[in-house]
Amino acid sequence: MIKHALTGLAAALAIAGAAHAQELKEINFGIISTESAQNLKSQWTPILADMEKKTGMKVKAFFATDYAGIIEGMRFNKVQVAWFGNKSAMEAVDRASGEIFAQMVNADGTKGYYSHLIVNKDSKLQNLQDVLANAKSLSFGNGDPNSTSGFLVPSYYVFAQNHVDPKSAFKVMRSSNHEANAMAVANKQVDVATNNSEEMDKMQAGAPEKFAQIRIVWTSPLIPSDPLVIRKDLPEASKKKIQDFFYGYGATPEEKDNLVKLNKLSGFRPSTNAQLVPIRQLELFKERNKIEADAGLAATEKQARLADIDAKLAALDKL
Repeated sequence: MIKHALTGLAAALAIAGAAHAQELKEINFGIISTESAQNLKSQWTPILADMEKKTGMKVKAFFATDYAGIIEGMRFNKVQVAWFGNKSAMEAVDRASGEIFAQMVNADGTKGYYSHLIVNKDSKLQNLQDVLANAKSLSFGNGDPNSTSGFLVPSYYVFAQNHVDPKSAFKVMRSSNHEANAMAVANKQVDVATNNSEEMDKMQAGAPEKFAQIRIVWTSPLIPSDPLVIRKDLPEASKKKIQDFFYGYGATPEEKDNLVKLNKLSGFRPSTNAQLVPIRQLELFKERNKIEADAGLAATEKQARLADIDAKLAALDKL
């Protein structure tokens, strides 16, 4: 009996030892390209340095030229944890073994941010109707295709709901990140561009002379605050260390200052993939409008595709 007990104890210790050995010693933290890598690095470095100290893991910042680079990095396990917007988080969840574990919390208590269309202060464009009515003579700065506020939200609320295809509606269309689009509008290099309230706040604080050259002509409904995503297959002990770090971050004056400098945040709260439901609905609504407007689609195929989308929307309504 003692022999059996010792054998069981040895097995339990072996399992515990194996679990401990599986803990990560190093992770790459993905940072989406909302602005220049230099700016993002200065904002995230203090937080990632604190993450190293508190988790005992070496933490390296991982940058890419576009959102897809961070999604693919997570897909091929070159990125283990990342800051995403909601649309890019959806891609990471669906095809890169990711799961949402946290959500940014704004310092002012709001639970999200807004997408904007912006123009130069000297522009004759005053509202969305002006933009759409004069699109043929305008240059348009769109966002990264995986951006929530720079692409998905305006794609639905600005274009799909008004039955407009931006690719053919504008004289010229280009895609870039929020910072580049804001600077292009301020410098009169494009007539109108997508952006968001967070980038406008950053520009007002960091480049007030450029911010003064910009005027907002359209604002979206509230978008849920950005999530943090982690690979599902990481060791549970490592996951817990990472989660505990973010859930508890913001307790000291230095941490509070780091969060304000990052995105005017007060901290991070627990979240799940359920935060993506409104974003999934937007994607499906956009696709539904596109199918309905497709005159070249056979009636039976159109009906079948619309029924499939309606079924997906109904399933989301139950979540």
